[in-house]
Amino acid sequence: MDYITYAVPFFLLALLIELVYGIAINRNTYRLNDAISNLFMGTLRTANKLIIIGAAGYVFYLVETHFSLWRMDASSPATWIFAFIIYDFFYYWFHRISHERQIFWASHVAHHQSEDFNLSTALRQTGTGAFVSWVFYIPMFVIGTPSYVFVSVASLNLIYQFWVHSEHIPKLGWFENYFVTASNHRVHHAQNEQYIDKNYGGVFIIWDRMFGTHKVEDDNEACIYGIRGTLNTFNPIWANLHIYMKIGKEMWLSKDWKEKLYAPFARTGWIPKSFPEKVAKDNFNSQTFKKFDPVISKQIKLYSLFQYLFITYIFLAFIQSGYLNYFQLWITISMMAFTMFSTAMWLDGKEAMKVELLRLALYISIGIYAYFQTSLITISISLLIYSLINILLLPFIDKSQRMPEAQLNS
Repeated sequence: MDYITYAVPFFLLALLIELVYGIAINRNTYRLNDAISNLFMGTLRTANKLIIIGAAGYVFYLVETHFSLWRMDASSPATWIFAFIIYDFFYYWFHRISHERQIFWASHVAHHQSEDFNLSTALRQTGTGAFVSWVFYIPMFVIGTPSYVFVSVASLNLIYQFWVHSEHIPKLGWFENYFVTASNHRVHHAQNEQYIDKNYGGVFIIWDRMFGTHKVEDDNEACIYGIRGTLNTFNPIWANLHIYMKIGKEMWLSKDWKEKLYAPFARTGWIPKSFPEKVAKDNFNSQTFKKFDPVISKQIKLYSLFQYLFITYIFLAFIQSGYLNYFQLWITISMMAFTMFSTAMWLDGKEAMKVELLRLALYISIGIYAYFQTSLITISISLLIYSLINILLLPFIDKSQRMPEAQLNS
């Protein structure tokens, strides 16, 4: 059983509690632009899984049915305990390789781009992870882990990882020696030289201790979050694709065929010797680092929040409920992604009116088409009302974007 669906309401409640607590103690760790970007990424990942998860499930089925050495007893507590531990072992190696090799980093990088560290960061997940991550768990089926147990412990592992994304939780004494905590996961998300590429465990920190990747958070050096080679955008589409684009460019432009073929499997940060373009060196400096934080109006922030709430409604009411067929699912998720792209332009402080008008024209067209389909009348009404609200709000958004920066800060 996948327990994540049941945990989502508690995740969102925990986000709200952390936000209120941070404000109350005058140490708020949230920025709306970054948090909205994180939540967009989480929604996109969950929606994408419904489309692309089939291949992995089929491979797991074949291995479990035809190639497993034996079949463990799903009713035995020992099976569940063993599966929970061994899953985290394989997760450690998947996670570590995801930082060390380009093709896997291309997927995983999305989780590390946030320059804040709070519970919304936990929900910032890759939209392409389902293409590669499943390969690392095939051995679990070879050794006889029942698929029901695998899905259950995988979801429990992910749920555990949620709470460790917080700056408000201090070191936890002896617990730090055996389990992943907020303190050692802060290290994992930091880009400081002494912290980078450390603490890969999901639940147990013992794997890092065993394999030499453990690092204790230094009380004298604050963690600086984000990635080397700053993304400088809240665009979730580019966030998911930019390393793939880098790899593709290296394969296309490199003059050496060995380097072309090696590019996907090279260590992260690798540059082909035969690459014709000059690549800027990493110039990270913890003393001069500044977060990407464009000045935008309160109206745009509220407008962006409205877009997230609408996308969440569409996801819960029509996608997760199984209301749509496969083709309709593709169209809906594509429009969700387009909404995220357009909203990110506003959050980046860019001129987005033309893109926004095109997006709303598509929404209205889809809404009108859906109106004449008996089974889609509910989604039609939702889209048309939503589009009307957006059209009424746009003049205020456009006006606020043209305000002088001094007025935006006031």
